[in-house]
Amino acid sequence: MISQPVCTDTSRSHQPRPLADGGWERDNTSVLLPPTVAAGVRDGSVSLAFRRWRRPDVRPGQQFRTSAGVIRVESVETVDPASITESDAALAGHPSADSVRKRLSGEDGWTTYRIGLGWAGEDPRIALRSADELSDDDVAALDQRLERLDRASTHGAWTMATLELIGRRPQVRAPDLAAEFGRETAPFKLDVRKLKNLGLTISHPVGYELSPRGRAYLARTGRTG
Repeated sequence: MISQPVCTDTSRSHQPRPLADGGWERDNTSVLLPPTVAAGVRDGSVSLAFRRWRRPDVRPGQQFRTSAGVIRVESVETVDPASITESDAALAGHPSADSVRKRLSGEDGWTTYRIGLGWAGEDPRIALRSADELSDDDVAALDQRLERLDRASTHGAWTMATLELIGRRPQVRAPDLAAEFGRETAPFKLDVRKLKNLGLTISHPVGYELSPRGRAYLARTGRTG
């Protein structure tokens, strides 16, 4: 199972929600592994993270997406913060053990966990978004997934209109795109993330664009905005 990233310092103020694949997703970007740390897990220079939680928030074998690909939780152990060594800190991407301890969030009475991390491979969405040779069954399956998203929406059907807007206005700021629908930026971006998880869009430092799969889908589907 794959879920959204976990980082080395965050409280539990934002509860995770289940993903369709059985993993967990967090919407708060403060819980993301910094790109340099994620890259370190990928190249093997980083293999630990430290978190202070009321109860364990990840489990061994769980996987999550980062900017450097999919990272797997190898182990979860309780630890006394005072016992964190300089070597541990280096393996967590920190300059010192004191730096690790200072960055632990949450309440003092919560338990500190030592989390072993390993790189599990590329983000599967990268391959998915390039898969543009869609069969009739592929199109029908995407139709059903998007229809379910529309039915579950509290603001009406949005999937086709959003795909078409991104197709017309690639790499335009998310706030500007959201404004076209009279929506707030944060919930709009969460909706686009759902399209990205289906391989239909690509995120850029500024804005989005349709993926090859997304363009192929729009060319084949009979759905309209």
